[in-house]
Amino acid sequence: MPLSDTQKRQLRALSHTLKPVVMIGTNGLTDNVCEEINAALTFHELIKVRVSAVDRDRRDAMIAEFCERTKCELVQRIGHIATIFRRNPQKQKIMLGR
Repeated sequence: MPLSDTQKRQLRALSHTLKPVVMIGTNGLTDNVCEEINAALTFHELIKVRVSAVDRDRRDAMIAEFCERTKCELVQRIGHIATIFRRNPQKQKIMLGR
């Protein structure tokens, strides 16, 4: 389910004080990194990921790939930091507006 603009705005406000919990380094997007992202999303629902890629195109490609692999929604990307969201169906922590 894609997020509406109102929901993205709400999630951006909630993520303002968050620090990145997953860092993607020079090894790129490995299976272990995807598992860490999955675990963090299951627990927190809303996380920040730092992507250390040399150029913008590679960074955008890595963000798109891990969003696809972990089935999450990109809320925003500012520089090297991507904010992502995935609802936990068993234990919802964040209540979104419409």
